[in-house]
Amino acid sequence: MLDAAAELLDAVGLDALTTSAIATRAEVSVGSLYQFFPDKHAVVESLTRRSFERFSATLDLRGTRDWRAAVDAVIDHYVAFSRTEQGFLVLSFGGPVGVHALDPQDDNNAVVGKALGGVLGDIAPPDDVLRLAVEIADAILGLAFRRDPAGDPGLVAEAKTAVKAYLAAKLSP
Repeated sequence: MLDAAAELLDAVGLDALTTSAIATRAEVSVGSLYQFFPDKHAVVESLTRRSFERFSATLDLRGTRDWRAAVDAVIDHYVAFSRTEQGFLVLSFGGPVGVHALDPQDDNNAVVGKALGGVLGDIAPPDDVLRLAVEIADAILGLAFRRDPAGDPGLVAEAKTAVKAYLAAKLSP
């Protein structure tokens, strides 16, 4: 059902997404869908969590000792993931999910920042600094994908530059 919802998000967008359309695409009855999800928003939130888990599971920074290389790797992975994960762009930029879709206690970008801190380990800056770096990247990458469905390469490069400049200012003695 989540795969069907992701396909439909890409094809018709959130406004046209319905539980009936999801059930039809998934080849299940609407009643079956309602056994798992009370409405389309619950489907979308579940899809958001699944995409975040998939992104996190496929992000591999082992052996990355320099935070600049880590920034490049995370943004490159994000762009590649955005190109292949159905529904991800609709959910990511100006998407329909609430700010607490990933965690009821923390907003989504704070959760992403903390997750990146966990992946970065010893080279991770403080949580607040990571969160702001995520906000910067999110804004610029959102523009990159609005300009070009594959992510405008010039703006992707600018996102890397901006995040590295911000982190350099925060991490330098």
